[in-house]
Amino acid sequence: MTDPRPQDPAEPGPVTPEPDMPAITAPHVKIIGAVLGAALTFGSIAEALDFYQLAGTAGFIEQRLIGMLGIALVLAFAVFPAVPKAPRPFIPWYDWIGIAVSAAVCIYVTWQYADIFENLHARPPEVIVCAVIIVALVGEGLRRTAGKVLFVFMSFFILFGLYGHYVPGQFEGRDVDIDRMFLYVALDPNGLVGIPMVVSTTIVITFVFFGHLLEASGGSKFFTDISVALMGRYRGGSSKIAISASCLFGSISGSAVSNVVSTGVITIPMMKRGGYPAHIAGAIEAVASTGGQLMPPIMGAAAFVMAEFLQVPYGDVVLAAVIPALLYYATLFIQADLYAARHGITRVEEDLIPERGRVFRSGWPYLIPFAVLIVALFNLNLRPDTSALAAALAVVLIGLGLGYDGVRMTVGAVFRAFSSTGIAVTQIVMIGAMAGIVIGVLNITGLGFALTQALIAMAAGNLFLLLVMAAVVSIVLGMGMPTLGVYLLLATLVAPSLIEVGVPPMAAHMFALYFGMLSMITPPVAIAAFAAATVANTEPMKTGFSAVRFGWSAYVIPFLFVVSPVLLMDGGPFEILIAAATAVAGIWAVSVGIAGQLFAVLGLPLRLLFVAAGLALLVPGPLFAEAPAVNLAGAGLAGALILAATLQRRRARTG
Repeated sequence: MTDPRPQDPAEPGPVTPEPDMPAITAPHVKIIGAVLGAALTFGSIAEALDFYQLAGTAGFIEQRLIGMLGIALVLAFAVFPAVPKAPRPFIPWYDWIGIAVSAAVCIYVTWQYADIFENLHARPPEVIVCAVIIVALVGEGLRRTAGKVLFVFMSFFILFGLYGHYVPGQFEGRDVDIDRMFLYVALDPNGLVGIPMVVSTTIVITFVFFGHLLEASGGSKFFTDISVALMGRYRGGSSKIAISASCLFGSISGSAVSNVVSTGVITIPMMKRGGYPAHIAGAIEAVASTGGQLMPPIMGAAAFVMAEFLQVPYGDVVLAAVIPALLYYATLFIQADLYAARHGITRVEEDLIPERGRVFRSGWPYLIPFAVLIVALFNLNLRPDTSALAAALAVVLIGLGLGYDGVRMTVGAVFRAFSSTGIAVTQIVMIGAMAGIVIGVLNITGLGFALTQALIAMAAGNLFLLLVMAAVVSIVLGMGMPTLGVYLLLATLVAPSLIEVGVPPMAAHMFALYFGMLSMITPPVAIAAFAAATVANTEPMKTGFSAVRFGWSAYVIPFLFVVSPVLLMDGGPFEILIAAATAVAGIWAVSVGIAGQLFAVLGLPLRLLFVAAGLALLVPGPLFAEAPAVNLAGAGLAGALILAATLQRRRARTG
């Protein structure tokens, strides 16, 4: 496939580096980053392969987590500048101090952790000092890698842990000694070295490594090319290419913003040349990239964390996510297609569409790693991190042996993937550490329980009101935050309140995940939409509101599966089929009404009637006894409207 970027000099080129990657300019900084990045990746792989157990040096898992944190902290000070996005021509003296302190403290705690944990109740002064330093270092590392929002958020919780007992009313925290609080959040398994860090330093890193190898081997280009080959010849083909490609990459990347700036530099200019306005092109890319975090079988990183929180097999999370994800992308496809029909947007230029057979013949082996991943996860019941490594090995073998489109992967590219993975996941490790600290504060102060009870009390026993409040809170708390941070935050603050009133745990966590992801396309802080607007060279807010329009179903779907868990595969096959079919029909009808297009442009009365029919079809069966009758009425109205539109088209043709 010909890269469309050089053909349109008005369009911006690739965004380098990605938002979560630093601009490294100095050779010695590159070397340090490469070595430490590789060390972080190797550490995760060693954990996935049970190397420490096999070598007889397992010890406490908390020891290894602190060691991984130490590497990530050194990376944060060595590679990520104190001023975000500033060039890195050298490492200043104050960062050398940060590097030295990070290494010294984490090495000491790792080496002495067994004794430290056994004597934690005695509160040794040197251990207290180490705990305070670790929390402070995590805060600064978080600020450098993930931005000010999460830093402020973490700082708020630390301050609450110290002074929360002065807060009046129902949010009054327990009076906890300062030394006990820092020891608990920094060194206790219920704090920093808890579930978020376990997932961040094992599962997440191995999947990011898989993604980087796929990119380095040419696999990513194959999936882009096959999307173009399959979708490019249809009406509005450029948007359908963007949706397909971003869905695939978004699932692997674990970051909506990174996906926008990686696939968007190709798909957004393509959509603009195809006839989509800049803000519409950006909106479609933003919605498609965001949805990748919700698309099985990988679902970014959040799904693995969700499985740990719920203590269920990862396969259960994937199975539950299938229908909501299909509804999400069905809506986006329908909306993009109807927009193309209304505005006369046709297929992609012929010279940009590769021949399907050639693309598939050259790149079909890249389907094997995904088959390996699925078999390992669901048939062999291997751990997610081990499964990811098996898929990564398949990518390496295919890339070295076959490659794609005449280009083979090099051994050097494999080694560079180790380094680039480590640098890319530094942010994720910091977020995992932050989440552990926040969870520790919530536990030791009792704030988590207080927040849950407050949400329930404000809803006054009304489930719908509670869901609306939880949705708003999720969007607000998720604004400006990366994917993993959003879910970790909401899993601890929002999901428990829903579970408390009887919402099934899977539905509660899926609800929080969906609305956390929607913060990325919902103004005023829609970071995925704003990133797409930058690539499209258009107005950010206009792009954000257009993204809300194209992604409207995502604001409805969570309410549907909370009321009707059958949409999460919790029911019999026939029941699931009927619920899914009704939801698809409802989404289609509402989309027709929003787009104002079926066979021809629709007037306002028909648009409103289509919306009404769609909403009637979307009423969940368990909501009330008459819901099936409402669904039938909606289906009948939709059928009548289709017939009316058909007759209108025939009259127009004969006339």
